[in-house]
Amino acid sequence: MIYACAQTNSYTNQIQEYRNYYKQEFLNDERSPLKAEDTSYLKFFTPDEDYKVTANVTLTPDAKPFEIPTVSGKTKTYRQYATLSFTLKDTTVELLAYQSLKLLKETEHKSHLFIPFTDATTYTETYGGGRYIDLSTEDIIDNKIEIDFNKCYNPWCAYADGYSCPIPPKENRLPVAIRAGEKNYAKAVKH
Repeated sequence: MIYACAQTNSYTNQIQEYRNYYKQEFLNDERSPLKAEDTSYLKFFTPDEDYKVTANVTLTPDAKPFEIPTVSGKTKTYRQYATLSFTLKDTTVELLAYQSLKLLKETEHKSHLFIPFTDATTYTETYGGGRYIDLSTEDIIDNKIEIDFNKCYNPWCAYADGYSCPIPPKENRLPVAIRAGEKNYAKAVKH
């Protein structure tokens, strides 16, 4: 029992450290929609290890590039990299992982996997434009990858106008509620 509590507390501390880093990144990026005083309006679900899952990875090397629409009306070019299958709360679901063709040209980002999604909390507890998770191709081991929804985050469009945030494709609309990661921003969107 003590060991289990220590593990949970350790995990909670890890997620809190991650969130502190996440908030600090807004202050480090000159393009950021948030200032230091705005970060207190970032809200999160309580860390929950049940939302850290291991997914089976099916690579999709023959997938053709396609355009993902953005909130601003522009499009961004991606390719599907893999299908990620996992069970969450007794429901088997799939998410598609994408690679940005633009980022593939940058050495430091060429292993980046982008997973935009919506779920049963979208528009109510979480941002209506969906949330994102970032993974890496290097995290795939023996055709498996860990997805920690406690690290999912809102796109910048959740905080201010003027950004081109990809809209999650219909294939990534999950039928389950992901009560993990970032919630709705608790302040009005900047116009």
